[in-house]
Amino acid sequence: MDGVLLLDKPHGLSSNIALQRARHLMRAEKAGHTGTLDPEATGLLPLCFGEATKFSAYLLEAAKAYEALLHLGETSTTGDAEGERSPGPGPLPVEEAQIRAVLDSLVGEQQQTPPMHSALKHAGRPLYDYARAGIDIVRPARTITIHALRLLDWQGAQLRIEVDCSKGTYVRVLAEEIGRRLGCGAWLAGLRRTRTGGFGLAGALTLEALAEIPEDRRSACLLPPESLVEALPVLALDGEGTVALGHGRSPALAPGLAWPEPGQTVRVHDPAGRFLGLAQRTLDDHLQAVRLMAEQTK
Repeated sequence: MDGVLLLDKPHGLSSNIALQRARHLMRAEKAGHTGTLDPEATGLLPLCFGEATKFSAYLLEAAKAYEALLHLGETSTTGDAEGERSPGPGPLPVEEAQIRAVLDSLVGEQQQTPPMHSALKHAGRPLYDYARAGIDIVRPARTITIHALRLLDWQGAQLRIEVDCSKGTYVRVLAEEIGRRLGCGAWLAGLRRTRTGGFGLAGALTLEALAEIPEDRRSACLLPPESLVEALPVLALDGEGTVALGHGRSPALAPGLAWPEPGQTVRVHDPAGRFLGLAQRTLDDHLQAVRLMAEQTK
């Protein structure tokens, strides 16, 4: 069983538990996810089965989109509902223009320090283990990009926004920064991922919906492994090149044709248009395999 399942992860489950439940329902031997969601978050969690796991890393680098609910007027020791909350430093905003100005000010490239209450590892242990023990670990800031922040709804202390961001962005930290800039404090009250790369929630299934599908029809819910790398250009091989690549050789690229740049990763198709995997052009104008599907190249 090879392919990608778009799972709508429920609240309260870790990404790994959601993966294992889906794996059981699909009767899949090999499975993996493409980037975790916190147990408190819901939404899109693409899962890879079989040969699709070879290409899951390409989705880890993809941009993400979220709908976030912020509670204004308070701060939290964890930045979310799990922490101890205190009154914010100032009053709630009274004008929508003030909120929009703060959101606009946060669009672009910036430095963000990962929170202590996160699954990021230090010396093999997640940071939240240290946080629960009262130990603070120095965390280097990382460069992230907020592509867009949109106001969806605002009613008193409840602010709902849409976030388009780069990988590695902690929306919880972003929520706290919005509260600081508004002067009233804020913590993340809810988070739902709506997009990962080119995948959206349209067509995503809950675990309950997947369980209701007859077992012999569940594989029809999978997207092909190639869907994970559709942003990459396609290179079509002839029969000879297909056989050579499948047997571990690096076929030469004929001169005078539009080949990829040296080092560029491309999707490789056989003469029938089947996806073979990924390859790169070498400096001496050969094609070297990066990741290949097991069956198509035999």
